Amino acid sequence: MTDFEKLFKENREFIFRYLMKLSRDVSLSEELTQETFFRAYINLPLLRNKEKASVWLCQIAKNTYFAWYNEHKNKAPIEDIEAIGYEESIEEAYVRKELSQKAMECLYMLEEPYKEVFMLSVFGGLSLKEISLAFGKSESWARVTFYRAKQKILKKMR
Repeated sequence: MTDFEKLFKENREFIFRYLMKLSRDVSLSEELTQETFFRAYINLPLLRNKEKASVWLCQIAKNTYFAWYNEHKNKAPIEDIEAIGYEESIEEAYVRKELSQKAMECLYMLEEPYKEVFMLSVFGGLSLKEISLAFGKSESWARVTFYRAKQKILKKMR
C-alpha cells in the first residue's frame, strides 16, 4: 500500500464529514472530497509532517470548498426556493441565507490560525485538544484561538 493510499483510507471519511458540514450537500461533498484528494495527490511532496496530514487535508478541503463556493455563490438553486416551509416566508428565508453567506464570508476573511482552528472545531468536529495536538500547541492556546475567532467573526458581522 502506498503512502497516498494509506492517507486516503485513513482520512476520506473525516474529510467527507468535514465537507458535509461546510456544504450540507451529500453529492457536492462527495465531489469535493474527490477533488481534495486529487489535489493532495498532486501536492503530496509538500506534506512535511505526516502526523499533521489530517490538518493539511482539511486545509485543502477548505480551499476546494471556498473555490467552489466563490464560483457558485450567486447561483441560487430552485431547491432552495422549494425548501422554504409554510411557516417561513420567502423574506425570512432570504435573510437567513444572506446571514449564512455573510458569516461564511467573514470566516473566509479571518487570518490564520483563527480560521483554521474555527473550521476544524465547528465543521471538522475536532475537539480543542485534538486541534492543539495538530498544531503542536497547548489546549488553552486552542481554546483562546477559537474564542478569538468567534469574536472576530461576530465583530465583522456587525
